[in-house]
Amino acid sequence: MSVTLDLSRVTPAVDAPKPLINLSGLTRPQMVAALTESGVVEHGKAKMRATQIFRWVHHRGITDFAQMSDVAKETRARLAEHFTIARPEVVERQVSKDGTRKWLIRMAPGIEVETVYIPSVGRVGALCVSSQVGCTLNCSFCHTGTQALVRNLTAAEIVAQVQIAKDDLGEWPSDKEDRLLSNIVFMGMGEPLYNLGQVADAIEIISDNEGITISRRRITVSTSGVVPQLEALGEKTQAMLAISLHATNDALRDQLVPLNKKYPLDQLMAGIRAYPGLSNARRVTFEYVMLKGVNDSPDEARALVKLIKGIPAKVNLIPFNPWPGTDYQCSDWAAIEAFAAILNKAGYSSPIRTPRGRDILAACGQLKSESEKVRASAMRKLSMAAMAGVLDDDEDEAAA
Repeated sequence: MSVTLDLSRVTPAVDAPKPLINLSGLTRPQMVAALTESGVVEHGKAKMRATQIFRWVHHRGITDFAQMSDVAKETRARLAEHFTIARPEVVERQVSKDGTRKWLIRMAPGIEVETVYIPSVGRVGALCVSSQVGCTLNCSFCHTGTQALVRNLTAAEIVAQVQIAKDDLGEWPSDKEDRLLSNIVFMGMGEPLYNLGQVADAIEIISDNEGITISRRRITVSTSGVVPQLEALGEKTQAMLAISLHATNDALRDQLVPLNKKYPLDQLMAGIRAYPGLSNARRVTFEYVMLKGVNDSPDEARALVKLIKGIPAKVNLIPFNPWPGTDYQCSDWAAIEAFAAILNKAGYSSPIRTPRGRDILAACGQLKSESEKVRASAMRKLSMAAMAGVLDDDEDEAAA
């Protein structure tokens, strides 16, 4: 007996809606290309339209295409069909007794980062942004390093951290003379040089003179020493360089900064000396966390002077910020001052960084998102699903 299948009632497969492209993460040339490829704007008008949109998003801080009053209503509707300029969710906002602000930002399900604004740093205030969710480096003194890497952040997610801070600080439009945010430091969660492409795009967007307009001289990228990427960082971003150093010999640095086993101090120092644009006007900052009985002796200070000899540099001495579960202690204040005196005598500026935001775990090395409470394997699956549908320097260094 033959059987005939009746397919007339079978519901045809419906393609999943195409994900919206986040214009906040596109540089102006990238935006021109996206507008043209989408068919929303004809080629001859794309550059002009991209500049308009860029200014609305990054100079005015709007989050809705309907607010773009100098763009035709029909074009605004078509933009909303293909693109988004919405902010990610702010899960939690905390304010320290010293004025430091910290935001826990959810980029996607299970994808959260912390961003910190520190007043009275740089010209008027600095924003510490994250470039990854979690970290792979496992520096033994760093709370952030105890959170496993989930994924890199996109340029849009990096820029969103700046936008959210500006929202909270009332910093729109971007050319306000009394603005409180003058500096950006990539010293939050993650190793920026393991996400250099997205970090470089974010810096281009943040520094663009049609938008947020924070000078590249006021943007600092801190790395634990991914030596092969140092030259590319300098060439692509022209950002100020900071090195998370913390030790003057390989044996100790191997313990404190395990990346040193891959790129030991001789390689790191050679890479720093070759950093594009390094000069007395563009000094490298060496970050040195002060750990009691570990790296804070006068002999270590003299070894540090010898290690960085001839490099235009300054040294930020960072009192260790305690976190739950750590075995390290902060050096005594007298030991920190004695260490600084040796550096100063050798001609190196060595400011002692004032701990900020300790009461809300917002100080250096304390950032760690609440998303770690979710099992790492589940977070990675969420991250992959989300991606399938489609990231302190002081006043001397920040001088323009």
